[in-house]
Amino acid sequence: MMAQSRLDRLYSYMEEAGLHALAINAGPTMTYLSGLQFHLMERPVVMILTTSDAPTIILPQLEQRKLADLDWDPRVFTYDENPERWQAVFATALADLGLAGRRVGVEPNRMRLLEYNYLKGAIAADYTDGSGVSARLRMQKDEAEIANMREAVRIAQDALTATLPMIAAGVREQDIASELVLQLLRNGSEGTLPFSPIVAGGPNGANPHAKPGERILRHGDLLIIDWGASFNGYVSDLTRTFAIGEVDEESRRIHDLVHRANRAGREAGRAGVPCATVDRAAREVIEEGGYGSLFHHRTGHGIGMECHEDPYMHGENEQVLEVGMAYTVEPGIYIAGKNGVRIEDDVIITEKGAESLSTMSRELTTIG
Repeated sequence: MMAQSRLDRLYSYMEEAGLHALAINAGPTMTYLSGLQFHLMERPVVMILTTSDAPTIILPQLEQRKLADLDWDPRVFTYDENPERWQAVFATALADLGLAGRRVGVEPNRMRLLEYNYLKGAIAADYTDGSGVSARLRMQKDEAEIANMREAVRIAQDALTATLPMIAAGVREQDIASELVLQLLRNGSEGTLPFSPIVAGGPNGANPHAKPGERILRHGDLLIIDWGASFNGYVSDLTRTFAIGEVDEESRRIHDLVHRANRAGREAGRAGVPCATVDRAAREVIEEGGYGSLFHHRTGHGIGMECHEDPYMHGENEQVLEVGMAYTVEPGIYIAGKNGVRIEDDVIITEKGAESLSTMSRELTTIG
């Protein structure tokens, strides 16, 4: 479904940014605007939006049936299986849009060289970064979007709860990750997860983006689990840290610091506050505890249709939070060769402040 209200906002933002068109390929922004879903493949799918013409879609013939139930009328151009003819289809599709020499926005983190070359070969326009327009369009979530995110959080929490009984000293990280993926699917997640779960015990936990491997959990380990679910195209992203048996005093101390930093970061968020304030609130707790140099990433990132999207919670981002914005709060401490701690929640800005969509205990729970 092409939501006219979303299109109207898009056109307004495009005019403010001085863009004459926005060219997007398969991904969240296309789905957000049109309801259409395509995966990135060797066959390009591109939508061109201008303020004066119906949306233009260029796609392979085998995908054309996806347009059958649309309640709006795009300009549709299809191509066959011979790549030698694809450029001519792009040229025909763009010929009547009057974009020669005009500013056409693209999403640099989505637009591949494949699509870009076809666009550039079709028309000599001024292709520029249009990600600010699409980010602004998608940053503030409506009630339906928030409901989808709540469900993605519920699924994730239920999946981890179902996984916890098998976690103990002597179990491999990879076996825990595999069980967690299975439980995510059993509890209702879409098959395409926002990311592969991170399960990192002991010294592996000092790597924020560790990959689950052959390491076997041992008593005294801290265990970081970073995971998420997908529901109706929206995602969750959570992290909890557990103790495998009895852990030493420093492990408990750094968990307490991260726990308090997480709370400070969540409480700092409200409409009218810069993103940097959220980062500083969480970071100050860890710095005052003497571990500031071991918290070496931003406090959070926006979340919605993508696991990482605008706005970003770092100390120099003065972008002001607004009602409907959603983001993570995920401070951490990482001690090389020993242990790591991270606690992450998904929050939404409301009229009253920052509401956590995640409710799972943040206390240091001993398992195994």
